[in-house]
Amino acid sequence: MKTYKIEKIIGQLEKRKGGYFFLKVDAQIVETFKNKRNTRLICKLDNILSFQCGLNHLGDGNFFIIVSTKNLKAINRKVGETIQFEIKEDPNPLGIDIPETIEVLLEQDPELKDKFHKFTDGKKRSIIVQTSKIKDIDKQIARTIELINNPTLQKHKAK
Repeated sequence: MKTYKIEKIIGQLEKRKGGYFFLKVDAQIVETFKNKRNTRLICKLDNILSFQCGLNHLGDGNFFIIVSTKNLKAINRKVGETIQFEIKEDPNPLGIDIPETIEVLLEQDPELKDKFHKFTDGKKRSIIVQTSKIKDIDKQIARTIELINNPTLQKHKAK
């Protein structure tokens, strides 16, 4: 698995486009990935901080990685500064770890497991992110079952 070492300026999208902090990834790099723009990545900032991420289209044929405010603060960087970062394909196609409670639930309910595995990776990630925010295990399991059985449910704040 190839690692790309890149040096770019930390950018920020316009507020109407989300205002995210980002790092540009050139299209020719993205073309080398097996899944092209649908590749999940591991990004390492300044040889200090690593995180899992995905690619977003910049609109000019190139792509970008969103960098959270929390991550920029952790490495003491801000918009406009040049940063070195590394990207490589994430060996986990989901790009996120499945919490133990969800793994156990899926192993205990083959029908639920089958439904879950038919979802796109993006939908699986969405369910995992929504339910992993719930602290109470019983509520987490109930919400996971609810989302898998009715995938069109709107996101709502976890309790």
